[in-house]
Amino acid sequence: MSAFVSRRVADAMAATPRSDFLTLEHRAHASEDRPLPLFDGQTNSQPTTVAQMLDLLDVPVGAHVLDVGAGSGWTTAILAELTGPTGSVLGVERIADLAAWGAGNLAATRRGWASIQTATPGVLGAPERGPFDRILVSAMASTLPEPLVAQLAPSGVLVIPVNGRMWRITAPAAHAPDPPRMERFGAYRFVPLIID
Repeated sequence: MSAFVSRRVADAMAATPRSDFLTLEHRAHASEDRPLPLFDGQTNSQPTTVAQMLDLLDVPVGAHVLDVGAGSGWTTAILAELTGPTGSVLGVERIADLAAWGAGNLAATRRGWASIQTATPGVLGAPERGPFDRILVSAMASTLPEPLVAQLAPSGVLVIPVNGRMWRITAPAAHAPDPPRMERFGAYRFVPLIID
């Protein structure tokens, strides 16, 4: 793990072993810093990338968090460790079989304030469950998805890969007239963000 990763994120990841969120044939490779295949063309993200995204997200204890592209449930479980039981984490995954498998992996962590559900076809995120203090997206968008920005609570943060860069969007404070603040970092590759 990079020395630039915050202690909170490093501790949350250490408390959430990646191997528990991999298929049996790939568990022996859990310590490798690379994406690993799951099924249906999806991957378990590279650990350093996950750590960097979580650092940018800066999840406070007690936050209401949305995890888009929850996949194996690994990031959902790490987010739950960061929020603690006073928070809540909702993972959404468009592939029903993967969502069910990820939900089972998550349940084994006994972090009952987190859950994973199959995404509603044609809907990005979970607008009916928002607004969210933090939103993490683990799939590459070609442009910034405004429906996700709209699901942020005042001063909320969205971290999402867009067209090869990692974006951090911060919503304005309540009643502030300012537009969201947009910051861009590094170069990244992810599976594409798809809305069925």
